[in-house]
Amino acid sequence: MKFLVCISKVPDTTSRIAFTDNDTAFDEKDVQFIINPYDEWYALVRALELKEAHGGSVTTITVGDASNDAIIRKALAIGADDAVRIDTEAKDPAYTAQQIADYAKDKGYDIILCGKETIDYNGSQVGGMVAELLDIPY
Repeated sequence: MKFLVCISKVPDTTSRIAFTDNDTAFDEKDVQFIINPYDEWYALVRALELKEAHGGSVTTITVGDASNDAIIRKALAIGADDAVRIDTEAKDPAYTAQQIADYAKDKGYDIILCGKETIDYNGSQVGGMVAELLDIPY
């Protein structure tokens, strides 16, 4: 089986965050980023369990610039077989979902897993949008 796991970077909840631009954005300078816990512990770990039980391969995908490389390395260290970074700004959930769907559409993935939401924006939108764009169950 071929598994695709969507991962995103989020601020570590132990980081001290300072806000800028009239409190509409935060200064990333001293912020440590991690794999979104829902992506790591629910999607990635579950994909690895399914791989162990049924065979196959696990690929992670993230949308963003080179600052996402640390979470990619961690996903590979946890056990992912391969990783893909779509090198563009993750502008909003619809754009992010479109990038993931465009990549996945002809790759033959049996299962695409996403965490239930991110701990920074709590949007819970990308997974459903990817499913809709690929016309697969959600």
